Amino acid sequence: LTFELVGNWELPGEARPFGYDFWYQPRHNVMISTEWGAPKRLANGFNPWFTFFAGHYGQCLHVWDWNTHKHIQTLDLGEEGAIPLEIRFLHDPAAAEGYVGCALQGTVFRFYKTQKGDWAAERVIKVPVKKVEGHVYLFLSGLITDILISLDDRFLYFSNWLHGDVRQYDITDRRNPIWWVFLGGSIQNDGPVKVLEDSELDSQPSPRIVKVHKCLVVRSPQMLQLSLDGKRLYVTTSLYSAWDKQFYPELIKYGSVMMQIDVDTVKGGLRLNENFLVDFGAEPEGPALAHEVRYPGGDCTSDIWL
Repeated sequence: LTFELVGNWELPGEARPFGYDFWYQPRHNVMISTEWGAPKRLANGFNPWFTFFAGHYGQCLHVWDWNTHKHIQTLDLGEEGAIPLEIRFLHDPAAAEGYVGCALQGTVFRFYKTQKGDWAAERVIKVPVKKVEGHVYLFLSGLITDILISLDDRFLYFSNWLHGDVRQYDITDRRNPIWWVFLGGSIQNDGPVKVLEDSELDSQPSPRIVKVHKCLVVRSPQMLQLSLDGKRLYVTTSLYSAWDKQFYPELIKYGSVMMQIDVDTVKGGLRLNENFLVDFGAEPEGPALAHEVRYPGGDCTSDIWL
């Protein structure tokens, strides 16, 4: 085993315009990949106009033959599916369906294999935008940046990086997938943003304080990782340094944190564990912007069965 690059996975000439995440299901001989955007545009911060007018962000899923590495189908999700990021098949190796979180408009699409043998997608979740003032955007999307599925394929989780909440959906009915917990974000009631219209909340959420360090959570939930028993959901707060600086400049100054959410796996439900916090701002040569979380013995976003 070496770390020397041996070549591209896809066949010559079959690279897609954009790339980002992927998930494969060997029993169905398929891999599906997502799109983020042009690196030179990402590096300067987020600009939604690049999506609609310049085509610098993606909105497609790409289906690949797992064995031959051949590209076989493109699923265009349309404007509602702009910036499809994290993608997850169900963990059941026989399942031919899964979900993808689409950042720009706060949507989740279900993708599935049809009776004809090709692939299709449908929107199953849409987080309503919030009309605000005091923010660079008049209508504030949730900006879904990470999703995952519990190992038993019962719960779907995702983070709204701009709204500041983590959501849990029961997906035992795959087509009609709500509990949520706010951990910060742009709309908490001690900040400059005032919510004018909100179809979900009666009032703006209060800031969260993690008691163990008496630490005010001034960032927002981003990457997720779930324990194999489904009872502990770990959350980090850094997305991408250029975007961190744009939306949450205090992240650059203080660094990111990791929090733990306790999950009710019987009835459903989420609760912030106020006795757990990892502060990466205190790291040597920090502050650090911690991002991805992995379990050494396997976890809910890397275990795939044959």
